[in-house]
Amino acid sequence: MKDTVRTECSSCERELTELRLLYEISALLAEPSDMKCILAEVLAVMERNLGISRGLITILNRSNGEIEIETALGYGSGSVERGRYRPGEGIIGRVIETGNPIAIPRIADEPLFLDRTGARKGLDTSAISFVCVPIKTGSEVIGSIAVDSPYLQKVPLERITRVLAIIASSISQAVRLRQVAQEEVDTLRAENERLQSALKTRNAPEGVIGNSKIMRDLYAQIEQVSATNATVLLLGESGVGKERIAHAIHFGSPRSEKPFVKLNCAAIPESLIESELFGHEKGAFTNATERRKGKFELANGGTIFLDEIGEMPLSLQSKFLRVLQEREFERVGGSECVRVDFRVIAATNRDLPSLIAAGRFREDLYYRLNVFPMVVPPLRERKTDIVLLADHFTAKFAKAHWKTIKRISSPAMSLLMAHDWPGNVRELENCIERAVILSTDGVIHAFQLPPSLQGPGRREGEGSGGGTLTEIMAGLEKGIIEEELRKNGGNLSRAAKSLGITERIMGLRAKKYGIKPKGEGNGTE
Repeated sequence: MKDTVRTECSSCERELTELRLLYEISALLAEPSDMKCILAEVLAVMERNLGISRGLITILNRSNGEIEIETALGYGSGSVERGRYRPGEGIIGRVIETGNPIAIPRIADEPLFLDRTGARKGLDTSAISFVCVPIKTGSEVIGSIAVDSPYLQKVPLERITRVLAIIASSISQAVRLRQVAQEEVDTLRAENERLQSALKTRNAPEGVIGNSKIMRDLYAQIEQVSATNATVLLLGESGVGKERIAHAIHFGSPRSEKPFVKLNCAAIPESLIESELFGHEKGAFTNATERRKGKFELANGGTIFLDEIGEMPLSLQSKFLRVLQEREFERVGGSECVRVDFRVIAATNRDLPSLIAAGRFREDLYYRLNVFPMVVPPLRERKTDIVLLADHFTAKFAKAHWKTIKRISSPAMSLLMAHDWPGNVRELENCIERAVILSTDGVIHAFQLPPSLQGPGRREGEGSGGGTLTEIMAGLEKGIIEEELRKNGGNLSRAAKSLGITERIMGLRAKKYGIKPKGEGNGTE
């Protein structure tokens, strides 16, 4: 009889405690206070009434798919920062993914409980129970409440699970407001970053890709010199894009409506370059059957771009210097003085002072050209631009070759970032075009990149443009596993399910290629 009365009294006390708890939470929610503060107070009320030692309220960010700790009780700041995960990861992730509560009598007995926050390090986890319930609005899961409580063998966890479910229902609207507010903040932050990026590249001319500091400095120079009539000398290695810079200067100048005429001094035989530049009269030489305008005359009112100026024959340099000084010349085989108005942009990958010292380039011509020198940096000095360039060329060649390319895989991008690019942007462009052509699944994989990017010391399975069938297949398998893990937030189980294999096989393959799934060796809660 006494036991029955004692049991009934204990039951009444628990009910009174629960009613007091729910009343205090209702009063908190009725206050016109900041929702984050209210949710923190909810955990404090739970601590006083339920005797919990730790508590978390998490919110699902629908924008990025991450589960973030909104407020915590009994966790250090470092623990909270580590507590980021995705649906399906650990206990909290599984509750949010399934919408079902999970109660663990002793967390030491639960292999899925990995303690990502590290808050229980050094504690006796056999004496700690863990309960997590979803927070829902309708059928949509928007977050969770999770608590630690002392393990009591004779006290089932159904009671605390039931109370947490009632609290979750009570605070669901408050959590929804915080969820929407946080997503709006994230959206505004992303928009701010986009605008800041656009502001940094506001001077980026059309057709020139790059957002690195060295390129932004170059854009500023382009803007400065474009508004003038100054002669420009572009210096830089082969393939860096000197012609695109010349193009940008012309089309940013008052001469933009007039011709932009190009001549590669290294591509024209010495016997013909004079005629190409100055034009010729009818009968000036064999096969000169009619008068022909030269590049200078064609560029009248506009810009002439002389690429590889260091290759101009020494015999022609004196005549070119006169044209630069006087803006007049005679056609080959003619005596009529032709006056022209043009701007000169010259480019070279040669060291002109060395050519002057060797007697192969006129010093006075060099100084005439070197009014506004601009150095176009090699790709290895602006590697942060590789992602932008690779995406640009992928879209360009996907359209040109009637293919759909969704993205560049992470292993492929790693190879692109690791390469030194001796051929600069031109080499990258050719590399991406090749990969686009080889792609069969809408993704550019590492093994589709040229062998020169793979490196001689690559391990089997890291991808290769050649090798044995076994090596090629291993590279493909490794790339697919890495991509699937990336898409599933590092979750081995979900990645295996996506590929139609068991989690054990997935684990063995990952171990074979040295791939560490996200969270391995770390916790989840």
